[in-house]
Amino acid sequence: MSEHGRHAFHERDEHGILVRPAVAADVPHIQRLIAPYVDRRILLGKENVALYGSIQQFRIAEGPDGVPIGCGALAVFWDDIAEVRTLALDGDWIHKRVGHRMLEALEHDARELGVARIFCLTFEVDFFAKHGYLEIGESVVSPDVYAELVRSSDEGVAEFLDLARVKPNTLGNTRMLKIL
Repeated sequence: MSEHGRHAFHERDEHGILVRPAVAADVPHIQRLIAPYVDRRILLGKENVALYGSIQQFRIAEGPDGVPIGCGALAVFWDDIAEVRTLALDGDWIHKRVGHRMLEALEHDARELGVARIFCLTFEVDFFAKHGYLEIGESVVSPDVYAELVRSSDEGVAEFLDLARVKPNTLGNTRMLKIL
């Protein structure tokens, strides 16, 4: 990545919010942040081992006191498509532009990685629409790429492909896509 890559957002804004790459010590904070959403079946729960194994995909938003108040990850699926996943905020920080900063940082990461399209599966349609995401229906990959992706054991890939085995967890979610 360029010099401005993952650290381009590594400055506190006027409200003291810092968006930075996640580190292993953030996993308990990620679990705390996603727990209310998992309880409401908005996000899929993740085991600690999965979070530690994918920590390099995550960004953390810190409040002015240094405590994590938001998280989000970018998972690359194929050469031109990635998914924004596990985007969650502390309830006290909703509607304070923290989610917008997180999403902008993840989109920046996607551009740095050479990804042209970003997918999300969400209940927050208006939020993502404000950032240029459009609702999609059928798969947006070619049949040969689909055949490769279907081999993945990653639940996010299964959601992206709209496989039946994830239907109980994703009922009601909207599939959205943004071209970078």
